Amino acid sequence: MTAKYVILPCNGLDKEAGCLARELALKMAAATGSEIICPVLYQTAPSRYASLLREGSLVVIDGCATRCASRIAANNNLKIYRKITMTEEAKKRDYNPGPDWRVGAGAAAFVEDVWRSWQPVLREQEAGRAPGENAGLFAGPLEYAIHRHDKFIFRVPLEGFYFNENDCWVQVEGNRGRVGISDYLQQNLSDITFVTPPDPGTEVEQFGEMGTIESAKAVYELVSPVTGRVVAVNEAILEAPELINENPYEKGWITELELTNFEADREFLLDGRRYMEVLKEKVADFNAGK
Repeated sequence: MTAKYVILPCNGLDKEAGCLARELALKMAAATGSEIICPVLYQTAPSRYASLLREGSLVVIDGCATRCASRIAANNNLKIYRKITMTEEAKKRDYNPGPDWRVGAGAAAFVEDVWRSWQPVLREQEAGRAPGENAGLFAGPLEYAIHRHDKFIFRVPLEGFYFNENDCWVQVEGNRGRVGISDYLQQNLSDITFVTPPDPGTEVEQFGEMGTIESAKAVYELVSPVTGRVVAVNEAILEAPELINENPYEKGWITELELTNFEADREFLLDGRRYMEVLKEKVADFNAGK
């Protein structure tokens, strides 16, 4: 691999997950000739890294669910090319990071395996392919059904979208599926402030966890409507989570998956018209409980 990146790792060296993030950053930097940003130094002297960030693609490596590296990037409006979370990688491999800085016996093999799995994903850049290059594959909804209640207006696309009862949708084109949340859910969450999608390469099961969304009201665990492998993440929402509030079915999509068996998954999903009926019931139940 010859592409150069700018790597922002977790600084939580008091825990093994943070140490693993640092080890992966060192391995990646050595293999690609890339530069590592010191998170502490960046926050005190960001100008030191300004030219590097202009020239290279930013890879963020979080140690744990605190996501300190991602938050530094978000707080400084940095564009993230790829994001790796070591605790998520550990779950995939049944590796259990310890509670302190001591690195486990299998740490070196674990880091090597994570790096090996990410190399094909990072090669997309070397081949000249940007994340989300299939943007033109997914057309925006042509027609919305609308449900009004008091001052609220809820929209549901009538064609091409399928929903689970957890208010997540998939738009399918061939063997690809773009996934996001419904207008009803984004209004219930209110102002969305942070999104943590699954990393590219992650295998997702239908009705399994598919990342989280944070708002002033709650942290919401996304429930995948389909089974597949994550092939792209909407970078725009990492920088501007409010896009989900503004346009949840188009600009606010979250991930793109290579589908495993959509025909089997579809049996447990609702088309737009059926989901609208579920939405109406949810609105009525919510207001009846006031």
